[in-house]
Amino acid sequence: MLKKLIKINTSDNVAVTLVNLKAGEIISFEEEDIKIISNTKSKHKIALEHFNLGDSIIMYGVLVGKANGVINKGDVLTTKNVKHETEKVFGRTAQFTWKAPNVDKWKERTFLGYHRADGQVGTENVWLFFPLVFCENRNVEILKDIFEKELLHQQVSTHQLMLRALVRGEESSTEITENTTKVFDNIDVKFITHPGGCGGIRQDSESLAKLLAGYVNNPNVAGATVLSLGCQNLQIDIFKDALKSINPNLNKPVLIYEQQQMGTVDNMLSTIIKESFEAIKKANNIVRKPASLSKLKVGLECGGSDGFSGISANPTLGAVSDILTALHGTAILAEFPELCGVEQELVNRCIDDEKGEKFLKLMKAYEKSVVESGSGFDMNPSPGNIKDGLITDAMKSAGAAKKGGTSPIQDVLDYGEYVGKSGLNLLCTPGNDVESTTAIVGAGANLVLFTTGLGTPTGNPIAPVIKVSSNTDLANRMPDIIDIETGGVIRGEKTIEEMADEMLEFIIKVASGEIQTKAKILNQNDFIPWRRGVSL
Repeated sequence: MLKKLIKINTSDNVAVTLVNLKAGEIISFEEEDIKIISNTKSKHKIALEHFNLGDSIIMYGVLVGKANGVINKGDVLTTKNVKHETEKVFGRTAQFTWKAPNVDKWKERTFLGYHRADGQVGTENVWLFFPLVFCENRNVEILKDIFEKELLHQQVSTHQLMLRALVRGEESSTEITENTTKVFDNIDVKFITHPGGCGGIRQDSESLAKLLAGYVNNPNVAGATVLSLGCQNLQIDIFKDALKSINPNLNKPVLIYEQQQMGTVDNMLSTIIKESFEAIKKANNIVRKPASLSKLKVGLECGGSDGFSGISANPTLGAVSDILTALHGTAILAEFPELCGVEQELVNRCIDDEKGEKFLKLMKAYEKSVVESGSGFDMNPSPGNIKDGLITDAMKSAGAAKKGGTSPIQDVLDYGEYVGKSGLNLLCTPGNDVESTTAIVGAGANLVLFTTGLGTPTGNPIAPVIKVSSNTDLANRMPDIIDIETGGVIRGEKTIEEMADEMLEFIIKVASGEIQTKAKILNQNDFIPWRRGVSL
């Protein structure tokens, strides 16, 4: 029989509904009967005891809110009867020990990757075009059109054909188009644009320089073509300094062009096309070779979360993270607004006081900037989150943090810093899906695991983004964006460990180029830098 309620931690005083419940329904749960007070949708939370005003609400074993009034046993928790609340954090309070999972069956496994001179290994081989300033976006778009038409003879999309038929007054078009044919087998050419590089404050440009330098240094990138106007805040020297800071011995071709020194647009574009094409031809000679799983740097991200995310998809990512870190691979957990409420656990997991103090300093500075703007972390849950049962930020955070597993935190990185240690790393980013994913890849991730309960089409220009649904309904409803689903965990058909093994097998295939992610198939190349202002 399908369970109707689940309590995530033994100390919890609320349970998650696994199915829709009707008012008056009596459920036998943990050796007692619970009468459901109100019609309650699946993924929402039911009170397992009577709450008075100010009583603590515990979920995932941590404080996730306070009762905003009387909540009767069996009633549903809502934004009206619960308010956001978290425990105070005072630094490390306990000694941390970790029992690593048994990884014997993974020790000899490999993936086929692109080996770089600095020892990093890419899961993709990308030549990247980007501007240092938004003034060059138009030229990047022109180059994108030119290179994609010639290097990848793109098939006309079905939607293009549909519009063409409508213009002709026809009901449908049966026009035959040529198949997609790539000129090069071992290299992809990608293009990113952005609204930064000038205006704003100088720190914005410096932050953007670090992010772009991280993309060039990412193991998935073989080389880059960089466009500069000349007079912008983000000067070429600032970008070069950022690149040198990340990797003083970078051994990749980086072609930089400054329009104000080159004269006409025609002259600049002609030079860029000739020189970039020659560099791309050379990069195409790099081929995949076996690499240890320790060379995987996996970003952990969530977006469009629902009430099941913290039970199925996120814990599965956590189990994968633990396996990879036990193999001396790397995992990156970001989205600091979605770590609000679990700071104490994370501080205690830091390998030393210095890392814990840096994490708390970054969290406090971030929250202070949000509060000063008239907002707060408590405003982080989106309407979609709330509709599907995540009614406080602490509740959302406690589930989101499960993506990081249980391993020690080896390092804490500020936005724009690059991963230098294997194991679990914390990275300061917003909770915004694309801003966070953009930063994770800029920190060195060669692959991203992205969980969602509601569905989101996010991808990245240089790193595969594997989309993981928390429930089967979403996977069936939006199969074009979901790569792997964890609904079997909700139904009790699979354990987290079984699901993690299945996911790691899938990761190896994606990392080896055997499987393309749905985001790549749909050509989703999202890139949004964080301007360090208020963003949740």
